[in-house]
Amino acid sequence: MADLLRDTTFGVIIRWITKRKYFKYPEEQTSFHYPDLFQEYSAATLQANVRSQHSTIQPRKLETGTILVDWYTTDDADNPQNWSSGKKAFVVLQIYLYTLAVYIGSAIITPSQPFIEARFGVEPEVASLGLSLYVLGYGIGPLLFSPLSEIPLIGRNPPYIITFGIFIAISAGTAAVDNFPALIVLRFFQGFFGSPCLATGGASLGDLYNLVKLPYALTGWAAFATAGPAIGPILSGFSVPATNWHWSLWEILWLASPVFVLMFFFLPETSTPNILLRRARRLRRVTKNNNLQSQSEMEQAKLTVNEVVVQNLWRPLQINLFDPSVLFTSLYIGLMYGIFYSFFEVFPFVYSTGLPGRASPTNGYGLNAGEVGLIFLSISVGVSIAIVFYVAYLRFVFEPEIKTRGLGEPERRLVCGLPASFLVPVGLFMFGWTGNSSPNIPWIVPTIGITIFVVGIFTIFQVIFIYIAISYPVYSASLFAANDFVRSSIGCGAIHFSRPLFINLGVGKGVSLLAGLSCGGVIGIFVLYFYGATLRRKSRFAAT
Repeated sequence: MADLLRDTTFGVIIRWITKRKYFKYPEEQTSFHYPDLFQEYSAATLQANVRSQHSTIQPRKLETGTILVDWYTTDDADNPQNWSSGKKAFVVLQIYLYTLAVYIGSAIITPSQPFIEARFGVEPEVASLGLSLYVLGYGIGPLLFSPLSEIPLIGRNPPYIITFGIFIAISAGTAAVDNFPALIVLRFFQGFFGSPCLATGGASLGDLYNLVKLPYALTGWAAFATAGPAIGPILSGFSVPATNWHWSLWEILWLASPVFVLMFFFLPETSTPNILLRRARRLRRVTKNNNLQSQSEMEQAKLTVNEVVVQNLWRPLQINLFDPSVLFTSLYIGLMYGIFYSFFEVFPFVYSTGLPGRASPTNGYGLNAGEVGLIFLSISVGVSIAIVFYVAYLRFVFEPEIKTRGLGEPERRLVCGLPASFLVPVGLFMFGWTGNSSPNIPWIVPTIGITIFVVGIFTIFQVIFIYIAISYPVYSASLFAANDFVRSSIGCGAIHFSRPLFINLGVGKGVSLLAGLSCGGVIGIFVLYFYGATLRRKSRFAAT
């Protein structure tokens, strides 16, 4: 337990207050024999991969006299990849809950929207800013916070804890405010400061697991991220009509605060460069040998401010503009995300109020706000079905292939996405035209269409993210942040264009238009599968 607490925010603060009296590291113990480590092994070489058997990793001494600080042994307990399964699971659970709390905060406000319209006298399109600006905020945030977490001097935890603490404070203000402009501004900053988990959460999981096991952890993370917007309307759908529109915003605070407390006390640092950098500092302090440096310290010393800006801010945009493969994945994921968020506008038309007075009217099923919220459970059902099939693919196809043939071509990771891409338009057409005929067709039929759609997009998200990570390993963190920005921006816009789209075209034709656009994605992912290797060879950014 002491080892876990030592690297948490709580442990860091206690060490600082007590001047390192408590939660000591091995280097700070009197029994630590540091001279043997750096004098006995002179012909040392670095170990690139963690092996299962115990053996000493001998430090490398450079011509400049610098001694590189690395893991002490192949099973070094400070290496996150060597942590016990229980410790890893506990850390992963915290990342999952953090992600869930932030994503729940997006759509939880939707049942409050009619009451906000009545309270402040605003139109539905204006009231929906409470949702759309939150989504935009958590798309912009990773452009700043994701690069910060990649800086070894900072690591993962400070961006997590500091921004999540601000998120909690803003959530309290958002719940208490009774002014529409202030509400909208605070909602944007809620999303902005809640965003680090959305892009960096995957990087934290990558700190813990190797490439074979990482897809399993990422699948669970994506499941929590997808379930969040679906759970939000369920939590507030019954409470808001029974109380007032503030209630949904208070629920964000009540959900996020326990997660913040848990992370403050029990979330350890997972960034390997940060852990080794702090180890190098400790060794310099106890040995008085200033030649001891971590790899990241040496690399950072060579970076200029201009290089940092180019690498972290301009590079993701540059790759999206000039690499067709990356541009397609960003736009395709963005389209799926936009369609997903259009559900928050079309669901009331299908399941509640309907769209009367049209040539092909939708009369709706007459459900109340709480019952409409329960329809969002179909999203969780779709995610669960997709996980079963995708995990089976990982277990019986992906793992054996990695072990026998290595990584192979990145396009092999797109295999699951090929059939899944057809499920998107199929599910949308089914939802659109059966929902358009409500209540003549049972409510379960369009709901099944939603489930089919979610199975498709969840699988597509998984394969594309793995494809990006393998094809562009050097730039993957920044590309994920850029992808998050693109899809969140499109999702933000979809919240506003979807309502007039469905009002003017009707549910059937409006959803069919979105389904038609998704058919372009079917063509695109097949082109990427068959010609992706050719495109990568022509790209100056992709790994060969």
